[in-house]
Amino acid sequence: MAETSLRVPSRRVSRTGAEVSGVEETNRLIPEEVAVALVYDGSTHAVMMATPADLEDFAVGFSITEGVVAARSEIREFEVVEHEKGLEARMWLVPDAGRKQTDRRRRITGPTACGLCGVESLDAAVPAPRRVGHSASVTAEQIHAALAAMPPAQTLNVATRAVHAAAFWDATTGAIAFVREDVGRHNALDKLVGAVVTAGLDPAKGFVVLTSRVSVEMVQKTAMLGAEIIVAVSAPTALALRVAEEAGITLVAIARPDAFEIFTHPDRIVLSVERGEGIRQEVHTHARSLSH
Repeated sequence: MAETSLRVPSRRVSRTGAEVSGVEETNRLIPEEVAVALVYDGSTHAVMMATPADLEDFAVGFSITEGVVAARSEIREFEVVEHEKGLEARMWLVPDAGRKQTDRRRRITGPTACGLCGVESLDAAVPAPRRVGHSASVTAEQIHAALAAMPPAQTLNVATRAVHAAAFWDATTGAIAFVREDVGRHNALDKLVGAVVTAGLDPAKGFVVLTSRVSVEMVQKTAMLGAEIIVAVSAPTALALRVAEEAGITLVAIARPDAFEIFTHPDRIVLSVERGEGIRQEVHTHARSLSH
């Protein structure tokens, strides 16, 4: 009998394969996509389409990156409730965080008919990012090692070839501490944030690895975690670079097992002596030009 629970991250479906050599009836695994409501103290804050795995990590990470709570300890209870058409990730907050969330909901649902409100909404779309510290330092070899370790660690993507991943490379152990996957790249990063925070890892002692492009939200969420370095296999947007520069984040992108490009704050990346200062100066110049 087919699994009917909405908490199954992938499902096997039938398909027709058409090749030059002929037609084949077979099946394959595809990822699930479910509506997940983030509920605080009985009120729904947002509904996200997500892969129904690591839901507590997702709820905790979303709460932190969206500024609902400042720490995992501000969520005093958590449960997942399954409905016919989706899931509720229910959280109960400590009193102070609960009052702040209630006030925030009142502001969101207030009148929006005036022109000034529109300006305020635009400001809210790209808020000033949280500035991160400046204690992280990693080598090119560590970045290459993290990239090489990523593919086999993406178990859901190995099975389905259809999901994004976000990982945290722990410089203390020299290995990937967590990988979180989802049909949505933002969700994958929120899940990772939740896992790192719940485990009590120091986000400055390592770096975030992304399999997706780096849009501004990915930088903002990383800044809320407090991680100082992002390594991504795809390219960033220009706005993401400006926000990374402002947040103090080192953004490494278009990363491959044997090469990568540094776009902002390159001093955290220790390059080889043979390549070092010339490349370092070139990256500094490129990063400065983006801010003008």
